[in-house]
Amino acid sequence: MPAGGVPSWMIREDARVPVLLALWLRQTLGIASPTELPRLRGVPGPSEAVRDVDGHDLLERQWRDWWAMTVEPEAHPSLVPLQLIDEYGLWVALPVTGADELAAAIRPLRQSAMAWTDWARNTYESASTARPADSYRAYAGTIAEHEREVGRRAHSFELNVEVLPLAERGVWWIGSLTIAVTDALRSDPAAFDRAIHPIIAEIA
Repeated sequence: MPAGGVPSWMIREDARVPVLLALWLRQTLGIASPTELPRLRGVPGPSEAVRDVDGHDLLERQWRDWWAMTVEPEAHPSLVPLQLIDEYGLWVALPVTGADELAAAIRPLRQSAMAWTDWARNTYESASTARPADSYRAYAGTIAEHEREVGRRAHSFELNVEVLPLAERGVWWIGSLTIAVTDALRSDPAAFDRAIHPIIAEIA
C-alpha cells in the first residue's frame, strides 16, 4: 500500500507467449488438466494415442508442474535448476530433472507450436490496439462501480489477465492472482464488464 494508506490496485493484461505455448501443447498432447479450462479454439487434439496410461499420467503431471511455473513463476519456483529447451529458444524452461518425458514429447512439435503461438500473439496485439478504450479504463470503470456498491475504496490487489483464444466465452481462475479470459469476451465491452465484476468484487 502506498504512503498515506490509500488502497491501490494493479491489473496486468496480456496474452503471454509461454501461456499460449503451454496451452497449445496441452491440447496437442491430449492433456486434460486443468479440466475446468476450455480447449483452444480451432486447435485439434492428438491424432492418435501413442502412450500407455502410466506414461500419459506421468506426462500430465510434468505438464501441470510446468503450467504452474508458467502462469505464476514466483509462486511456483522449481525445486531444481531449469534448462532451456533449445527448440523453443527462451520460451520453454523445464527442470533439469523430472521433466524428461515432457521435454521429449514437445521437441518434435516446435514448428507447429511456435507458428500457432505467433499467430495467437499477433491476433491479441491487433485486437488490443483496435479497442476503443485502453485496458486501464476498462478495469477502472468496474472497480469504481464496485466501490460505489460497497461504499468504500477497493482493497489493494494485483490481478493478471491472460486473454486467450478459448472455445468457450468466460472467465476462469488459473492461478492465485491470474485469470484467463476468452478473447471473444474481452472484445465485447458490456459482456466483459459483467463477467469481470464478480472477480473484482471477490478480490477488492
